[in-house]
Amino acid sequence: MATSVPRVAAGSFLTLHYRLAGPAGTIIDTFQGKPATLTLGSGELSPAVEQRLLGLEEGTRATFEVPPGEAFGERNPEMVQWVARKLLVQMGDPDERYQVGDVVQFPTPDGLGSYAGAVRQVRQDDDGHADAVQFDFNHPLAGQAVTFEVQVIGVL
Repeated sequence: MATSVPRVAAGSFLTLHYRLAGPAGTIIDTFQGKPATLTLGSGELSPAVEQRLLGLEEGTRATFEVPPGEAFGERNPEMVQWVARKLLVQMGDPDERYQVGDVVQFPTPDGLGSYAGAVRQVRQDDDGHADAVQFDFNHPLAGQAVTFEVQVIGVL
């Protein structure tokens, strides 16, 4: 009697390699290191990306093109915000130097998680110290077409 190959379903526990890339190149790539393990539907991947995994058989390698804005939403201009130096000192290293392009982790209000913001601008005071930093809290691939490549290693 032939055994069937496991397929990805809602709630599946997966081991996989994946790569997410936008027009400017790769953002996340697990193919060079340890594979990722996650539970489908737990929010570790965007719903649009998870949707493309449903029904794939264990052992499948596939590439999907996800239309602009579908994988990580549209860019939201309200997610670009200035943060005062005083608040940055309270939340982290008082001697931290911020440069355009840096990605900084911030704790969630409940202290249980974190979220990231990319430095867009640094405003200096008269002494040359940063008195405010502008962060973009949008996902780096928000509003962009995304290439999603996956290799499903295991399905439980």
